[in-house]
Amino acid sequence: MSRIGKLPIIVPKNINISITDKIIEVKGSKTTLTQKIPNEISVKFIENIITVRKKQESRLANQKYGLIRSLIFNMIIGVDKTFEKRLQMVGVGYKAQIKGKELILNVGYSHPIVFSIPDGINVTVEGNSNLILIGADKSSVGLLASQIRATRPPEPYKGKGIRYSNEIVIRKAGKSGK
Repeated sequence: MSRIGKLPIIVPKNINISITDKIIEVKGSKTTLTQKIPNEISVKFIENIITVRKKQESRLANQKYGLIRSLIFNMIIGVDKTFEKRLQMVGVGYKAQIKGKELILNVGYSHPIVFSIPDGINVTVEGNSNLILIGADKSSVGLLASQIRATRPPEPYKGKGIRYSNEIVIRKAGKSGK
C-alpha cells in the first residue's frame, strides 16, 4: 500500500465535496475545482473525511492510488487558500509586463516572449523583474512557473536568467587568463 494513499483527508467545514460519476468536485469560498477519478480507484466521503482505496490489486491501481489522494488534498488546500510561486529575473535589461491576459517577457532575446495567462491564475509583476503567480490549482501554477523559467534558465557563470525566488544557483569559476 502507498504510504500517502492510505492516509485519510480531513475536510474543513467551509468546503463542500460532491462525488458523482467518477468526478470529485471541491467547492470553497474562492473557487471550484474538479478531478476525474480513475476506474481502479474508489473515493468515499463520510463525515468530513475522504478515504481513497484501490478497487483491485494491479500495477495501474498502485500507480494512481497515492496520486489521486495527493491531487484531492491539493484541491482542498487550493480552494481554501491559494498556491503561490515567485520568480525572479536576474540580468541587465530583463523585464516583464502584463497586457490584458498576456505576460510579455524581455529576457535578452531579439524578440519578446509572450505567455497567455490561463484562467484561474493571477500574475503580478513587482519592480519589472519579480513575478508572482497565484492560483487555486497547484499543478497549473507550477506548470506556468516552469514554462516561464524554461525560457531563460539561470546560467552557472554569471547567474543570469529566470529562477525561483528560493532557488540557489551554484556558480562556476570561469576561465582564468594568464
